[in-house]
Amino acid sequence: MELTQAKIALDNIIRKARVHLYKPIQIAEILYRDRVNKDIDLSDLETYRTKSKKWRDVICIPFLGRTSTSSARYQGDIFNKSAVPPEAITVLGVENRAKNGIVEAYVYDRFKQRYGQMSTALNYSREANKESFDLEEFIELFWNEPGLRRSLDKIYEIVVYSLFSVIVEELDVQIEVSLNLEKIEVLKEFETFAEKVICINSEKTSFKSPANINRVGVTNAADRGLDMWANFGPAIQIKHLSLNEQLAGDIVATVTSDRIVIVCKDSEESVVKSLLNQLGWKSRIQSIITESELIEWYEKALRGSFSDGIGDKLLRSISDEIVLEFPSADNSEFMDFYKGRGYHELSDSLWK
Repeated sequence: MELTQAKIALDNIIRKARVHLYKPIQIAEILYRDRVNKDIDLSDLETYRTKSKKWRDVICIPFLGRTSTSSARYQGDIFNKSAVPPEAITVLGVENRAKNGIVEAYVYDRFKQRYGQMSTALNYSREANKESFDLEEFIELFWNEPGLRRSLDKIYEIVVYSLFSVIVEELDVQIEVSLNLEKIEVLKEFETFAEKVICINSEKTSFKSPANINRVGVTNAADRGLDMWANFGPAIQIKHLSLNEQLAGDIVATVTSDRIVIVCKDSEESVVKSLLNQLGWKSRIQSIITESELIEWYEKALRGSFSDGIGDKLLRSISDEIVLEFPSADNSEFMDFYKGRGYHELSDSLWK
């Protein structure tokens, strides 16, 4: 394989990767190990197939706060013929050793660039105020940057979560859990269970707690499953992408709640309703919320009658969640790592 072909293979996985760049980082750390430790054979996949995940994770944990949650099969696809096979890695290794880590630097330059773009979005949420923040403009930051577009689903999730959680908190909704007193004898029989699981006992048969909404966290690469859940009932699934029959099935099949809230684009609403009717799942859907409704609610939260109590909390929640989801957007430690390896001193016309 020629170097140009190997570089194209590397560029393809960088282009397809979400902002976290797990797979490109894994390739970079294989090349680093080969260059510095010299204890692997790049032509022999088994000398690094499994170990390289650990090398990648050592880098990802401090800068991303997490490691890949994709399936082992998906993670292993990196070495397929259609990705970066050993023959490509071998060619990249020769180039990398000859130029003191230039291919590693190239990968981490792309990582730095992606997170520089993410920092722009973070700064937008931090520097904006209640009068200037524009939800459509904020989302456009991600549509207009190819490197960020694949992470738009997480940003969409963040803006929905921030709005929902702040409004629920401002409403000061209380959830009451109480026991049917006719079941008191059953409670006494299972009192230890009731105390540990339900937080009630024979002396305290009810309690109140604040209503809240929680993000589930990192979703898998297929963008399926539950995004948020509320302690007052609904399970919330957010879709900014086109919804087809299989994805609609995944939403309902993977979420056991019978009160599902779907957030989607306006253009997708009729498709969602049609699919749900067609598949017989309409009864499990509590509501469908469109992007135009989100924009309207944001306008009220930031510039409406009650914006003094809601607006600043909303903007703070957005920036906090971005940092939580993408730690390196606010992390100077990465530059210490980057310079510590000497990547800032390398330059090459092929690896700009």
